[in-house]
Amino acid sequence: MKPPVLAGGVPWLGHAIEFHRNPVELLRRGQKVHGEAFSFLLAGQMVHVLTDPRGNEVFFRASDHQLSAREAYQFTVPMFGKGVAYDVAPELMEEQLRFVMPALRDTRMQTYGRAMQQETEAFTAAFPESGEFDLVQTMNELTVFNACRSLIGDGFRRRLSLQFAEDYHDLEAGVNLIAFFQPYWPLPKMRRRDRARKRIATLLGSVLEERRRRGPSDEDFVDTLLEARYADGRALADNEIIGLLLTLIFAGQHTTAVMAAWTMLLILRHPEWVDRILEEQDRVLGTEPMTLAAIKKMVLLERCIKEAERMYPPLVMLMRTVLTNLNYGPYVLPKGDLVMVAPAVTHMLPHLFENPLRFEPDRFGPGREEDRKSPFSLIGFGGGKHRCIGLAFAQQQVKVIVSVLLRRFELRIDEPRMQPDYSTFVAGPRRPCVVKYRRKPQLESTAQIAAQGSSSHGC
Repeated sequence: MKPPVLAGGVPWLGHAIEFHRNPVELLRRGQKVHGEAFSFLLAGQMVHVLTDPRGNEVFFRASDHQLSAREAYQFTVPMFGKGVAYDVAPELMEEQLRFVMPALRDTRMQTYGRAMQQETEAFTAAFPESGEFDLVQTMNELTVFNACRSLIGDGFRRRLSLQFAEDYHDLEAGVNLIAFFQPYWPLPKMRRRDRARKRIATLLGSVLEERRRRGPSDEDFVDTLLEARYADGRALADNEIIGLLLTLIFAGQHTTAVMAAWTMLLILRHPEWVDRILEEQDRVLGTEPMTLAAIKKMVLLERCIKEAERMYPPLVMLMRTVLTNLNYGPYVLPKGDLVMVAPAVTHMLPHLFENPLRFEPDRFGPGREEDRKSPFSLIGFGGGKHRCIGLAFAQQQVKVIVSVLLRRFELRIDEPRMQPDYSTFVAGPRRPCVVKYRRKPQLESTAQIAAQGSSSHGC
């Protein structure tokens, strides 16, 4: 038998209007009514939702020949381009992911922390002594520039302006419900996405031309891709390199910006954590630059990031297309339907996380470690073999940005409650998201770091 169907909706559209407006509310209601598995109609497509860790495990452990991410995520092809990611067979995508791995190893990550600190220091050095900024916009810009500088290098970063961040924001707008079903509809949002991709691809193409003239130097990830070879000995075509760079920057920026924004908001809402984090910063860093070893010691801040992931997962749901009938308990999920897991639902189950509505980072501390009591209970960045390979990069970037902001500024947010923005599948805080600030007395080492990084800040 099939899972129970959520009541309501309209013919053919089903619950599409409600899902577009607030998918989390819909999915939580379905779980409350039907438990760990239920179904609903979404624009003519039947979707089966699994909300328990057992269902999450089935979802993430299924083979690509049973549950297909490629079929479900065709809306990313206009963003990343042909010949990469979800436009290729799973076996080829696995091979392309292996090309990405060198950018995420410790030897490379060692260099990222200092670069991210310099970038963030330089960015905030341009702020007046006091004022306000939009947290979502600031995090989007910072993470784009951090990802580009880390992965493509200083030379590329120096050529970037705020227009690049705006282009990437337009590219990200392609992650929405309409694009999921009709990725090539000529809507204004889709046209902005396509124009932004063309500009970004042109810029990245010029980088490849320069690198070929200069010759390889193993400076950054671009050189790694230029030297990479498929198993059959073939070099990557330019469109593949550009697509992989777009994919990696997107992975290193989009969810990271959302996580950074939610982490900052939750910390500022609970000022006792500001004090605890600053005490940890003084103990771990003092006045020294941020090394990878020091960043890894920021355990209190890491718990705050995990709690932000739990309460406001950047991906509120993940989907696959069923290629062959999938059994789950007494249910059969038929071929051709969609199956979904919902971090925003699982993370709020009280039998997994005590007092789930409460911001309580210590739930991940020694003696509690609630995320480890049941496998696949914390899935904001996927799970199993599908766990995000860039998670360490994302956490490192969030740690650096939050650390710099808390150490350099007194921060305050006055809005009583921030609501998620569900206009895209990656749900950050709804704008405007205004943070008021006042600069603290500046440490000499911080000023020096900002000066060192200012040459790479091209805004």
